[in-house]
Amino acid sequence: MTALQVEHVSFAYGAREALQDVTFNTGTGSFTALLGPNGAGKSTLIALLTRHYDLRQGDIRIAGFSLRSQPREALRRLGVVFQQSTLDLDLSVEQNLRYHAALHGMPRRVANDRIELELQRQQLQDRRKSKVRELNGGHRRRVEIARALLHKPSLLLLDEASAGLDPASRQGLNEHVRALCQDQGTSVLWTTHLLDEVHAADNLIILNRGALVAQGRADTLSGVNGNLQQTFARLTRNPVPV
Repeated sequence: MTALQVEHVSFAYGAREALQDVTFNTGTGSFTALLGPNGAGKSTLIALLTRHYDLRQGDIRIAGFSLRSQPREALRRLGVVFQQSTLDLDLSVEQNLRYHAALHGMPRRVANDRIELELQRQQLQDRRKSKVRELNGGHRRRVEIARALLHKPSLLLLDEASAGLDPASRQGLNEHVRALCQDQGTSVLWTTHLLDEVHAADNLIILNRGALVAQGRADTLSGVNGNLQQTFARLTRNPVPV
């Protein structure tokens, strides 16, 4: 089954086109990197995926469910980690997770089991009683991932999740999310503008000025010279991000 299908999606802010007939698929259990410079349309696409904006043209399907005709079923299968943290800093790690479980209507026994599982997966057992404001950036992101996975989504979306982290934490988060794909079969869509977060075997989608300009394995798109930076610069006609 395809984790995510984006079908002929266009969107405009008045006269300014933000997305132009964008179509792509991501596979189940895969790590897909969505890459693009600032202004490429990534944020608009994420807003449509999470229904902050309503679809006007095209459709988006999550695990086969249409955001247009089956929005509740589609969103139930989506877990999201936004660029800006939405955790309650004055609640503990466990309290944040319990609040999310309650929003999804989980029975207490189910919530208990899933919270324990995610605390273990994210290696947060010893921080469960800590207030979120006491955690460093990398651990806060792990709490957000734990929260996003509580309801067992088919697709985990991370929108510039490494923003603001130091290099070591950024690398650690990237490796951690990849391990979820490999060990747990989680399907991930990772949006970024940083080329060093993309690995050779990743499925890569490149947006520029609202259009899909490339899709495929990163090493294939890099060509014979294997230089993704040059490929990105050529496709986007923008300076390489640093």
